[in-house]
Amino acid sequence: MRRRDHNIFANATSLLICGLLAGVVVAAAAFPAVAMSGLAAKAGGETFASLPSELKAATTPQISRIFAADNKTQIAVFYDEFRSEVPLKDISKNMQNAIVAAEDHEFFAHNGVDLKGVARAFVNNKSGKAQQGASTLTMQYVRMSLAYSATNPQEVVDATKDSPKRKVTEMKYAMQVEKELSKEQILEHYLNQAPFGNSSYGVAAAAQVYFKKKPKDLSVAESALLASMVKAPTAFNPTTASGYPQALDRRNYVIADMLELGYITPADAKKATATKISRTVQNVGNGCVSVKTNSWGFFCDYFYRWWLGRDEFGATTYDRERRLKGGGYRIQTSLDIKAQNAARANISDKIKDKDKNALLLAAVQPGTGKVRALATNRKFKLDDSDNKLSSDPAKRKKKIKSTYPNTTNPLMTGGGDIDGYQAGSVFKMFTMVAALENGFPLAYSINAPAKYISKYIVGPGPSTCNGKYYCPSNASASEAGVFNMWTGFGASVNTFFVPLQERVGAEKVVDVAKRFGVQFRSQQDYDYANDKASAHQWGAFTLGVSASTPLDMANAYATLAGDGMYCTPTPVEQITTMSGEKLDVGKPHCTRATSPDVARAAIDAARCPVGDQAQLGTCKGRTAPAARSIIKHPIYGKTGTTDHDKTASLIIGSSSLAVAGYLVNPDWQNHTDRMEHSIVNPAVWETMRDYLKGTPKVQFKKPGSKKISIGDQRSIPGVECSPIDSAISRVENAGFNASRGQEVESNCPKGTAAGTNPSGKTIKNGYVSIEVSAGPKKEEKPDDKKPDDKPDEPDRPRGR
Repeated sequence: MRRRDHNIFANATSLLICGLLAGVVVAAAAFPAVAMSGLAAKAGGETFASLPSELKAATTPQISRIFAADNKTQIAVFYDEFRSEVPLKDISKNMQNAIVAAEDHEFFAHNGVDLKGVARAFVNNKSGKAQQGASTLTMQYVRMSLAYSATNPQEVVDATKDSPKRKVTEMKYAMQVEKELSKEQILEHYLNQAPFGNSSYGVAAAAQVYFKKKPKDLSVAESALLASMVKAPTAFNPTTASGYPQALDRRNYVIADMLELGYITPADAKKATATKISRTVQNVGNGCVSVKTNSWGFFCDYFYRWWLGRDEFGATTYDRERRLKGGGYRIQTSLDIKAQNAARANISDKIKDKDKNALLLAAVQPGTGKVRALATNRKFKLDDSDNKLSSDPAKRKKKIKSTYPNTTNPLMTGGGDIDGYQAGSVFKMFTMVAALENGFPLAYSINAPAKYISKYIVGPGPSTCNGKYYCPSNASASEAGVFNMWTGFGASVNTFFVPLQERVGAEKVVDVAKRFGVQFRSQQDYDYANDKASAHQWGAFTLGVSASTPLDMANAYATLAGDGMYCTPTPVEQITTMSGEKLDVGKPHCTRATSPDVARAAIDAARCPVGDQAQLGTCKGRTAPAARSIIKHPIYGKTGTTDHDKTASLIIGSSSLAVAGYLVNPDWQNHTDRMEHSIVNPAVWETMRDYLKGTPKVQFKKPGSKKISIGDQRSIPGVECSPIDSAISRVENAGFNASRGQEVESNCPKGTAAGTNPSGKTIKNGYVSIEVSAGPKKEEKPDDKKPDDKPDEPDRPRGR
């Protein structure tokens, strides 16, 4: 701070007089009869000298502004006091002159205390006339600074209550401030701190609220109105019936004083006085309910919850909220406007906002964890007056309202009372990763029956057989047969993945899900996931019975494209303080979740469900076959459906984005509707298409070793025309698992081994089916020939 030159004799005289006046002021309040006695003056001088004079540095609360990833598009503002400080050079000279005319004519002449004004106020107040304060601009600045630097409520009261002690304290501080700051600096601080009513603090905020302009552009009339309001912002509020006439009179009074002080010409004064005062102001939104575009509200809320959960911003959520709403931060978030708008538009094309079912989309960038989009067919709104009663009968009975069309619940991200939703077979990815980590290659084959009798012990239920065992089946009886990870994942075969999980260990699959970011928010899921014995018996885990959110699973699949690096989801690109310091908070925090080769191999198999081609193996069966042809970029992903179609999900990933979509009923998950992939699937793949449009096609990397895809290949012995039992024994002795397979036509005698499936080579310990000969193919007569077979029907979506 710059020290101004002062005349030492003038300062000494001021101190002496202020000390004497202090005694008079204090005595007048306590003992009016002795107010002018020498004893009072002597005591006042001693008291004044003992008062502190070093004013604590005060930081006024300022607006924090939230921007999209482009760092240009403003999403929202957060504030306790709507204020944004500006330098004096950016404040109209009209405004500077107006505040001096309104509050302190002698501002440029006194040394912090207007001695004549104090004496005049004392005499006037004791005579019973209208009360006068005699506070200079410097003293008012001191008062505001003391309040803002207070560390407890009592200090705020002491700084602002109308008392002789407060006035004397202000005098002492004001004189010290005048030694340390120039008049221009004091004026700048004052104009940035002063309250102007209608939630505006500081002249920059006031200029925006009242006139929708910058403070450097304020006219004489506008400046006079603002200057007139600091004395009593509520009483002089022009937007109220009682305040308007008082505001008009007070403004004109300030204009007259500006003329008297020579700041304006008579013509300026006449023009300013004739200017009408608007009765309306621009209400400035605050927080996520006031975002520029409503669909951005859910992302804004995710950011807000993220901030409140960060210890770096304070010890308690209250402290963190105060920091956000008063710290004056510029926050560049990770929200990609292109992805967000595409997601919301594609959702709106598929489902109405007033539908009780919610289509939830979340998008995450691989390798960083940056959340790029959060969208749903809901309005982000606190007012639920338009909402119907909940579709959950128990909630409806209690008159609890639904979440449609308006809600602020974190539907896509979880938290609060949102634990998540069962998502179905998208969880099979965790089983595949666990298998690859434990030496099972992509080519590992299993003979998947129509119904599998596992060794998982469960209670009574529709999937229980033999009294106690978990026995899942497939979405279609046609899915029985020999599958590997490419074909089993592509066709979403339950009876392939449950035995695969059994062989790997369900607790290892659960551990992969943890490493990939599944939160296990519900208490039951958490207890299962964090008890090894329980996790080991969690047979249905691979079929997605644990609750998750679209954000959880988008980020889990993004971990694959991130070459096995899990990155904690973050809504932030950069946080910058008022002073320009860039904080290292919210930057990507990534840990190794699995090896690059495992991640690359898993992606190769995950290309099958979404209509893409594997680079290391062969796809057969696709549950979302149209995705690749629509997106026209290399992609991977998986569909999912829960029992009775209560949830439908689809996740699609590329090298630059992973998008997860869930179709759910967030109010009642045990509903009776059947969720349709015809709604969720297009919303996901069209969002990915729109995001990738115009970008180069990026192919996925292959694993460094072929072993992770094809494993330890061994030759399968020839068994043609051997008895079945002999063929099985021979194959098993060669290091494979073998069993009787289906009948096929061959030249071998009927009932003997026709060959093996696969033939030639397969992985060590892999499954080999012994095909049974049905005898040679019969020759058809020309009349017996049938028309050509119909072309294969496209694969239909299967959820399990």
